[in-house]
Amino acid sequence: MSNDQTLIDKNAADFARFVEESPSSYHAANALVNRFKQGGFTEVAEVESWPSEPGSYLFSRDGAVLAWKIPDTTKKPQGFRIVGSHTDSPTFKVKPSGSSVTADGWGQIDVEVYGGMLTNSWLDRELGFAGRLISDEGTQVLVRTDAVARIPQLAIHLDRGVNTNGLKLDNQRHLHPVWTLDTDLNFLDYVADQAGLGSQKRILGHDLVAYVTQKPERFGNDKQFLASGRLDNLSSVHPALVAFLDLDMSRHEDICVFVAFDHEEIGSASRSGAAGPILEGTLRRLASLFDDSTQYYQQMIAHSSCVSADASHGVHPNYSEYHDPQTHPILGKGPVLKLNANQRYATDAVGSALWNRACASAEVPSQAFVSNNAIPCGSTIGPITATRLGITTVDVGIPILSMHSAREMCHLADLHYLSRGLRSYWEAA
Repeated sequence: MSNDQTLIDKNAADFARFVEESPSSYHAANALVNRFKQGGFTEVAEVESWPSEPGSYLFSRDGAVLAWKIPDTTKKPQGFRIVGSHTDSPTFKVKPSGSSVTADGWGQIDVEVYGGMLTNSWLDRELGFAGRLISDEGTQVLVRTDAVARIPQLAIHLDRGVNTNGLKLDNQRHLHPVWTLDTDLNFLDYVADQAGLGSQKRILGHDLVAYVTQKPERFGNDKQFLASGRLDNLSSVHPALVAFLDLDMSRHEDICVFVAFDHEEIGSASRSGAAGPILEGTLRRLASLFDDSTQYYQQMIAHSSCVSADASHGVHPNYSEYHDPQTHPILGKGPVLKLNANQRYATDAVGSALWNRACASAEVPSQAFVSNNAIPCGSTIGPITATRLGITTVDVGIPILSMHSAREMCHLADLHYLSRGLRSYWEAA
């Protein structure tokens, strides 16, 4: 086995563990904090003063994490080098009521759709629920259930035209998971018990989402593929984490920044999302550690850049006509540079050059993605970051299939390649 393949396999195993640790954005944030602290980072609080000494630091806010490395130099930092990703994925979120009972005695969990999911992919899968509770003591408690629910599909005998006419799902009527036949049991009582709180009376607030309990699994003739939930966008969070932990700051005059936002799948407009002030506020605080003038901050911004890392589309073997005829990203052929003439991706010529140099330096293959002109293009945190901060931003990501399905698909090599490319970007002289 080649050394590269050994590294790819080792990275894939660690990625699978990270996915299992991260069934919700809050669990992902917790996993990131733990791994950064194990890697020697110092956790700081937003309500306290921050140190200016060279070193590695982080803080978390809800489902988001920000980490940074201050270089050991006698000069003031020149700019910021930022890699941004997001911790959330399309899912179901539990409503305040928790659960309800049908006229026939089925206990169902009351949920609403979060993000642009492929709803049919969540049918007939064993689901757990995970997230955070705020207790009557004002503390945040992370909770996670095992497989507890399922959304059963209607039998073909009762819907004879489903295969020819297509499956039609009403979000309100057809997508409530079943979980019990005990009509006296409320789901929030069950969750409170799982969290050690005893009763839902002790829950003053909750952010609970569904996740597919099936573990990530390798497949393919050489086990080169990975099937898993939440590849969009843990397939960017983990490569950025690995790259940042291994980052060599010896040649730096820039502050390097890792940020994993929440709420990208619903527009990023939150206090922990890319459209909120969390990144800009952090950059301003970091700049003020060395010079609190507005001019110095603006000079740093002018010297800054951002790589927005988010999963990209690989060409689908059964639907190739939905892709641009000349641009077909292939799984296993390296991370994808994402471009759009209408700036749904933030990449421009300057950003393209920045990313292509990073990949060349890391000896990593790179591909391009551009949408079919007849199909609307999605977007990322890239345009939001470029607009909010005014810095050069480039959109990249690994190619995947089944994006926004309950279970997506990627190639193991691309995870490793993306991590190497991101590290090269951060370390570039």
